[in-house]
Amino acid sequence: MKLDVRGLTLAAGILWGACMLVLTLANLIWPTYGVGFLQAMASVYPGYTGERSLVQVVVGTCYALVDGGIAGGVLAWLYNRLARR
Repeated sequence: MKLDVRGLTLAAGILWGACMLVLTLANLIWPTYGVGFLQAMASVYPGYTGERSLVQVVVGTCYALVDGGIAGGVLAWLYNRLARR
């Protein structure tokens, strides 16, 4: 069985983007929520600082959409490549 690369790319990107969106919005409401995680993401995503602002919510969500999509695409491609053997 093969995985649909496009499907997993979209699903992983949307899922990771939604997780980042929810977490950053929760941090706007409850300032101490997810601070350690957001600081870790700030060290990975250039331009994302983890500060509490709507601009940072958008930046973090966009990075997560792209990052999740790339990870999902690579995972599906690698699975399909190794499943043939």
